[in-house]
Amino acid sequence: MRFIKLIIVLFVMVLGVVIAVTNPGNVVLNYGIGSIELPLSLVLVGAISVGVIIGSIVAIGILMRLKRENSKLQRKAHADAVRVSNLSALPLKEQ
Repeated sequence: MRFIKLIIVLFVMVLGVVIAVTNPGNVVLNYGIGSIELPLSLVLVGAISVGVIIGSIVAIGILMRLKRENSKLQRKAHADAVRVSNLSALPLKEQ
């Protein structure tokens, strides 16, 4: 699995270099209160970086919620296991 991830990362990096080399021109970045002229490769790297940061923040929030739910379920399972062992220790009632 790590090898596949490494191949994907290398492919994306090579793709980024190819895009940067084949598009050396500048673009005007208008950000509301002003504008600035930057190289296209820098704008692409910035946009991808912002996407990675936002995606990481969302993923961390989801992972934290799942970890909290997992620990809650583990505590409940442990309490249930203790209850079952206590019940099995009780003598059976003869009818």
